[in-house]
Amino acid sequence: MSAVVELRQYTLKPGQRDVLIDLFEREFLESQEAEGIDLIGTFRDAGDPDRFVWLRGFPNMNARARSLAAFYGGPIWKRHRDAANATMIDSDDVLLLKPAWEGSGLPAGGTRVVGGCVLAAIHYFVGPVPERAVAALRGTMPSTGSVACYVTEASPNSFPALPVREGENVLVWFALHADPEPLPNGLEQHLSKPVEVLRLLPTRRSRLSSAG
Repeated sequence: MSAVVELRQYTLKPGQRDVLIDLFEREFLESQEAEGIDLIGTFRDAGDPDRFVWLRGFPNMNARARSLAAFYGGPIWKRHRDAANATMIDSDDVLLLKPAWEGSGLPAGGTRVVGGCVLAAIHYFVGPVPERAVAALRGTMPSTGSVACYVTEASPNSFPALPVREGENVLVWFALHADPEPLPNGLEQHLSKPVEVLRLLPTRRSRLSSAG
């Protein structure tokens, strides 16, 4: 289970999502894994035809810096980066996360889920995520189909060449049902914006993937 996870949302040029996915699955899966990066899952956003979403994990922030330097300084990325970047409008929508409690992350190497869609709900807080919110979701996970819960990893970006969204305070949970679990009463006043809900369709080689 990765201690540090990137949730990456890419806005792509119209009609380019499958082009990027084909390139990604052909060239960027094994090459990142070879540098110690856990490719947790790759997805199409069901609500946006020009959005590609993926998750990758690392043992810690120092390992993240080493692995990203090795991959982005290596021959595979250098050979294919122009083709990848040509599909993109924006690749800087990145949340740096950590498991909300011990054991709450997605398992390393991915898992298989029932049904075709994975739900990700992102709660944005004005300040640090309240323990009450974490405890509430922890208590409801077994009965709601939730499979993982993360909060912001607040450490400085250990690989500044790739921007992340700094200053965010988020709680993100992943589930196998279609409706986000409501927060306990009274916590809405601590939110800085409405909940962002992503409905994610695993790509063919996603390690967090659909069963069947």
